[in-house]
Amino acid sequence: MFALQKSKSKTSARNQIAIKGVRDGILMLPSNEYRAVLQVSSLNFELRSEEEQDAIIDTYESFLNSVGSSLQILVRTREIDMDKYLEDLKERLDGEAEPIYRAQLQNYDEFIRTLITSNKILTRHFYIVVPYHPPSKADFELVKEQLSIKLDIVAKGMKRLGMSTEQLTSLEVLDLFYSFYSPTQAKIQPLTEQALQLIHTALVEKGETYAQQTARTNQ
Repeated sequence: MFALQKSKSKTSARNQIAIKGVRDGILMLPSNEYRAVLQVSSLNFELRSEEEQDAIIDTYESFLNSVGSSLQILVRTREIDMDKYLEDLKERLDGEAEPIYRAQLQNYDEFIRTLITSNKILTRHFYIVVPYHPPSKADFELVKEQLSIKLDIVAKGMKRLGMSTEQLTSLEVLDLFYSFYSPTQAKIQPLTEQALQLIHTALVEKGETYAQQTARTNQ
């Protein structure tokens, strides 16, 4: 039986997840690999009629056949930190002068506090990771153009299914990795814009330098 063992070598998280850089929302990976991430809205399949479900399945099958490359579908479930929400609710309660509205807010506040005592409030986000592997070292602008074509195909396929898409920015991609590799820390100390900018400087700008070096090598 194999056992998981903690690595004794002190390597950075960046080395462990093998990211060379992030630029314009595109992950730059070893072995000349690139990834872009689309956030996708949800679709309540179970509430549809049988005819609608059949139509969705047929449309989804047609979409998969039209992509022409592999895709990764990612479902991310995260626990919502309700402290800030309860603080805002308390401020509204303290500032409400009408007795009837104060009573309603008080009842709602008690309901929420009772609910989170025995239940975790979860949120789900859905992503599609689109890969691109050029046959040889390519200029980043060419990589970006090819990924844009792939993203457009995926976005149109999702639209036919009644779902909207939005490409993650560089900082949003980094925040997604942060929530995966430091879930507890991400909950109690979400990344601020300032912290994200520091990571941006460490990874994104280095990724741009890497892309520039690659471009000079190809010249």
